[in-house]
Amino acid sequence: MARYLTEEQLIAHLRLDKAVEQWLGVIKEETYTIIKWLRIDKESASQYSVAYFECFDEGEEDFVDIYEFSQLDPDEPFGVINSFDTVEDALKFDDTSYTAMIGKYVSAGSIQEEYLDYLESRS
Repeated sequence: MARYLTEEQLIAHLRLDKAVEQWLGVIKEETYTIIKWLRIDKESASQYSVAYFECFDEGEEDFVDIYEFSQLDPDEPFGVINSFDTVEDALKFDDTSYTAMIGKYVSAGSIQEEYLDYLESRS
């Protein structure tokens, strides 16, 4: 089974109240690394939210639950959230604001696999 959702699967997931996520990469500082990722949720019949996260890289190969990592900004424990009236508007925002790519979204929960890939690429 393919990890990444097609555009059709992505839109279907969101319309069926299933969240999607995308790994956006890392920012390497001198003494720490920041992980960037986002999540789209359907909030109501006509509302979608985009949450952008930056958290400290606190994981290892046996601990990949990035939901548990400390947020860079403790005042934003649920990420920086923006709301939109349509799926298309949310996706366009992701593209223009965070350079997200349609072909790189995963089902909610699969972001840990993306993180694990990152950890393996560091080795």
